[in-house]
Amino acid sequence: MTKKKLMINVLINGSKGKMGAMIAEVIKNNPHLGLQLICARDMGEPVCADKVDVIIDFSLPDGAKDAFRIAKEKKCAILVGTTNLPADFFAQLKAEKEIPVFYSTNVSIGVYMFGLLCKYATELYKGYEQSMQEIHHIHKLDAPSGTAKTLASIINFPYEKIESLREGEVPGIHSLFLDTPYEKITLTHEAKKRALFAESAVLVAKWLTTQKPGFYGMEDYVKTTRS
Repeated sequence: MTKKKLMINVLINGSKGKMGAMIAEVIKNNPHLGLQLICARDMGEPVCADKVDVIIDFSLPDGAKDAFRIAKEKKCAILVGTTNLPADFFAQLKAEKEIPVFYSTNVSIGVYMFGLLCKYATELYKGYEQSMQEIHHIHKLDAPSGTAKTLASIINFPYEKIESLREGEVPGIHSLFLDTPYEKITLTHEAKKRALFAESAVLVAKWLTTQKPGFYGMEDYVKTTRS
Protein backbone atom coordinates (compact mmCIF):
# COMPACT_ATOMS: atom_id res chain seq x y z
CA MET A 1 0.00 0.00 0.00
CA THR A 2 1.42 3.37 -1.05
CA LYS A 3 1.83 5.82 1.78
CA LYS A 4 0.04 9.13 1.17
CA LYS A 5 2.46 12.05 1.01
CA LEU A 6 1.78 14.69 3.64
CA MET A 7 1.04 18.14 2.25
CA ILE A 8 2.61 21.32 3.64
CA ASN A 9 -0.11 23.49 5.20
CA VAL A 10 0.18 27.13 4.11
CA LEU A 11 -1.42 30.20 5.65
CA ILE A 12 -1.37 33.30 3.44
CA ASN A 13 -1.42 36.57 5.35
CA GLY A 14 -2.43 39.52 3.19
CA SER A 15 -4.72 37.36 1.09
CA LYS A 16 -6.70 40.28 -0.35
CA GLY A 17 -3.63 41.88 -1.90
CA LYS A 18 -2.36 41.15 -5.41
CA MET A 19 0.61 39.10 -4.19
CA GLY A 20 -1.49 37.10 -1.75
CA ALA A 21 -3.98 36.23 -4.49
CA MET A 22 -1.23 35.23 -6.92
CA ILE A 23 0.48 33.03 -4.31
CA ALA A 24 -2.82 31.28 -3.64
CA GLU A 25 -3.20 30.67 -7.37
CA VAL A 26 0.31 29.23 -7.68
CA ILE A 27 -0.32 26.81 -4.80
CA LYS A 28 -3.67 25.77 -6.25
CA ASN A 29 -2.29 25.19 -9.76
CA ASN A 30 0.84 23.29 -8.70
CA PRO A 31 -0.20 20.44 -6.38
CA HIS A 32 2.98 18.58 -7.34
CA LEU A 33 4.92 21.02 -5.15
CA GLY A 34 3.30 19.42 -2.11
CA LEU A 35 1.70 22.55 -0.61
CA GLN A 36 -1.93 23.22 0.20
CA LEU A 37 -3.63 26.47 1.18
CA ILE A 38 -5.49 25.94 4.44
CA CYS A 39 -6.08 29.55 5.46
CA ALA A 40 -6.19 32.91 3.66
CA ARG A 41 -6.53 35.88 5.97
CA ASP A 42 -5.82 39.55 6.60
CA MET A 43 -4.93 41.28 9.84
CA GLY A 44 -7.63 40.91 12.47
CA GLU A 45 -9.31 37.97 10.78
CA PRO A 46 -9.42 34.57 12.50
CA VAL A 47 -6.85 31.85 11.85
CA CYS A 48 -8.99 29.18 10.18
CA ALA A 49 -6.66 26.23 10.79
CA ASP A 50 -5.15 24.33 13.71
CA LYS A 51 -2.03 22.97 12.02
CA VAL A 52 0.06 25.44 10.03
CA ASP A 53 3.47 24.56 8.61
CA VAL A 54 4.39 27.90 7.06
CA ILE A 55 2.97 31.42 6.88
CA ILE A 56 3.58 33.55 3.79
CA ASP A 57 3.13 37.24 4.53
CA PHE A 58 2.79 39.96 1.90
CA SER A 59 0.73 42.59 3.67
CA LEU A 60 1.64 45.77 5.57
CA PRO A 61 4.09 46.24 8.47
CA ASP A 62 1.34 45.80 11.10
CA GLY A 63 0.10 42.75 9.22
CA ALA A 64 3.61 41.26 9.25
CA LYS A 65 3.76 41.72 13.02
CA ASP A 66 0.41 39.96 13.30
CA ALA A 67 1.64 37.10 11.11
CA PHE A 68 4.83 36.73 13.17
CA ARG A 69 2.76 36.51 16.37
CA ILE A 70 0.69 33.71 14.82
CA ALA A 71 3.82 31.88 13.62
CA LYS A 72 5.20 31.96 17.15
CA GLU A 73 1.92 30.62 18.54
CA LYS A 74 1.72 27.86 15.92
CA LYS A 75 5.47 27.17 16.11
CA CYS A 76 5.67 27.23 12.33
CA ALA A 77 7.95 28.78 9.72
CA ILE A 78 7.22 32.25 8.34
CA LEU A 79 8.24 33.99 5.11
CA VAL A 80 7.90 37.78 5.25
CA GLY A 81 7.97 39.70 1.99
CA THR A 82 6.39 42.85 3.37
CA THR A 83 8.62 45.90 2.92
CA ASN A 84 9.32 49.00 5.04
CA LEU A 85 9.30 47.10 8.34
CA PRO A 86 10.09 49.13 11.48
CA ALA A 87 13.72 48.69 12.55
CA ASP A 88 12.81 47.20 15.93
CA PHE A 89 10.54 44.57 14.36
CA PHE A 90 13.16 43.67 11.75
CA ALA A 91 15.69 43.24 14.57
CA GLN A 92 13.20 40.92 16.28
CA LEU A 93 12.94 38.79 13.14
CA LYS A 94 16.73 38.59 12.81
CA ALA A 95 17.12 37.51 16.42
CA GLU A 96 14.51 34.74 16.23
CA LYS A 97 15.78 31.36 17.50
CA GLU A 98 12.59 29.29 17.97
CA ILE A 99 11.11 29.12 14.45
CA PRO A 100 12.50 29.43 10.90
CA VAL A 101 12.11 33.02 9.65
CA PHE A 102 12.80 34.17 6.09
CA TYR A 103 12.83 37.83 5.10
CA SER A 104 13.56 39.49 1.80
CA THR A 105 12.30 42.64 0.13
CA ASN A 106 12.34 40.63 -3.09
CA VAL A 107 12.20 36.84 -3.38
CA SER A 108 13.40 36.74 -6.98
CA ILE A 109 16.63 34.79 -7.51
CA GLY A 110 17.33 37.10 -10.46
CA VAL A 111 17.14 40.20 -8.27
CA TYR A 112 19.53 38.57 -5.80
CA MET A 113 21.97 37.87 -8.65
CA PHE A 114 21.50 41.42 -9.94
CA GLY A 115 22.51 42.80 -6.55
CA LEU A 116 25.74 40.79 -6.66
CA LEU A 117 26.47 42.06 -10.18
CA CYS A 118 25.90 45.67 -9.08
CA LYS A 119 28.25 45.21 -6.13
CA TYR A 120 30.93 43.65 -8.34
CA ALA A 121 30.61 46.41 -10.95
CA THR A 122 30.87 49.27 -8.46
CA GLU A 123 33.90 47.71 -6.80
CA LEU A 124 35.79 47.16 -10.07
CA TYR A 125 36.39 50.86 -10.64
CA LYS A 126 35.45 53.87 -8.50
CA GLY A 127 35.71 56.49 -11.25
CA TYR A 128 32.11 56.26 -12.47
CA GLU A 129 29.29 58.50 -11.30
CA GLN A 130 26.54 56.26 -9.99
CA SER A 131 22.78 56.71 -10.27
CA MET A 132 19.82 54.38 -9.67
CA GLN A 133 16.30 54.22 -11.02
CA GLU A 134 13.32 52.02 -10.23
CA ILE A 135 10.01 51.79 -12.12
CA HIS A 136 6.89 50.12 -10.72
CA HIS A 137 3.16 50.04 -11.36
CA ILE A 138 1.01 52.97 -10.27
CA HIS A 139 -0.55 50.96 -7.41
CA LYS A 140 2.73 50.62 -5.50
CA LEU A 141 2.59 52.69 -2.34
CA ASP A 142 6.23 52.87 -1.22
CA ALA A 143 8.84 54.91 -3.09
CA PRO A 144 11.62 53.99 -3.31
CA SER A 145 10.55 50.37 -3.25
CA GLY A 146 11.93 47.91 -0.73
CA THR A 147 13.87 46.19 -3.53
CA ALA A 148 15.42 49.48 -4.63
CA LYS A 149 16.49 50.21 -1.06
CA THR A 150 18.02 46.75 -0.70
CA LEU A 151 19.99 47.15 -3.94
CA ALA A 152 21.10 50.62 -2.87
CA SER A 153 22.31 49.33 0.49
CA ILE A 154 24.43 46.68 -1.27
CA ILE A 155 26.44 49.40 -3.05
CA ASN A 156 26.11 52.07 -0.32
CA PHE A 157 24.00 54.33 -2.54
CA PRO A 158 21.84 56.98 -0.76
CA TYR A 159 18.12 56.11 -0.75
CA GLU A 160 17.13 59.73 -1.31
CA LYS A 161 18.97 59.79 -4.64
CA ILE A 162 17.04 56.87 -6.14
CA GLU A 163 14.76 57.99 -8.96
CA SER A 164 11.34 56.36 -8.43
CA LEU A 165 8.87 56.25 -11.31
CA ARG A 166 5.32 54.84 -11.28
CA GLU A 167 3.98 53.83 -14.69
CA GLY A 168 1.01 51.70 -15.78
CA GLU A 169 1.22 48.07 -14.65
CA VAL A 170 5.02 47.66 -14.71
CA PRO A 171 5.94 44.70 -12.44
CA GLY A 172 9.36 46.13 -11.62
CA ILE A 173 12.44 47.51 -13.38
CA HIS A 174 15.61 48.35 -11.44
CA SER A 175 18.63 49.97 -13.06
CA LEU A 176 22.10 51.02 -12.03
CA PHE A 177 23.89 53.56 -14.22
CA LEU A 178 27.68 54.05 -14.20
CA ASP A 179 28.50 57.23 -16.05
CA THR A 180 31.46 59.34 -17.21
CA PRO A 181 31.61 62.13 -19.83
CA TYR A 182 32.80 59.49 -22.32
CA GLU A 183 30.71 56.37 -21.66
CA LYS A 184 27.75 54.96 -19.80
CA ILE A 185 27.22 51.45 -18.43
CA THR A 186 23.65 50.35 -17.66
CA LEU A 187 22.80 47.29 -15.56
CA THR A 188 19.08 46.44 -15.45
CA HIS A 189 16.83 43.78 -13.98
CA GLU A 190 13.32 43.68 -15.42
CA ALA A 191 10.56 41.50 -14.05
CA LYS A 192 8.31 40.46 -16.94
CA LYS A 193 5.41 39.24 -14.81
CA ARG A 194 4.44 39.75 -11.18
CA ALA A 195 3.80 35.99 -11.02
CA LEU A 196 7.60 35.65 -10.85
CA PHE A 197 7.54 36.82 -7.23
CA ALA A 198 4.58 34.60 -6.29
CA GLU A 199 6.22 31.49 -7.71
CA SER A 200 9.52 32.29 -5.99
CA ALA A 201 7.74 32.88 -2.67
CA VAL A 202 6.09 29.46 -2.87
CA LEU A 203 9.39 27.70 -3.62
CA VAL A 204 11.19 29.52 -0.81
CA ALA A 205 8.35 28.80 1.63
CA LYS A 206 8.55 25.09 0.85
CA TRP A 207 12.33 25.15 1.41
CA LEU A 208 11.89 27.08 4.67
CA THR A 209 9.83 24.29 6.22
CA THR A 210 12.92 22.05 6.04
CA GLN A 211 15.22 24.50 7.82
CA LYS A 212 16.21 24.74 11.46
CA PRO A 213 14.96 27.67 13.60
CA GLY A 214 16.75 30.93 12.84
CA PHE A 215 16.83 33.81 10.38
CA TYR A 216 17.29 33.29 6.62
CA GLY A 217 17.54 35.42 3.48
CA MET A 218 17.95 34.96 -0.27
CA GLU A 219 21.66 34.20 0.11
CA ASP A 220 20.83 31.18 2.30
CA TYR A 221 18.19 29.91 -0.12
CA VAL A 222 20.42 30.24 -3.19
CA LYS A 223 23.40 28.60 -1.47
CA THR A 224 21.47 25.57 -0.21
CA THR A 225 19.50 24.97 -3.43
CA ARG A 226 22.37 25.56 -5.86
CA SER A 227 22.96 22.49 -8.01
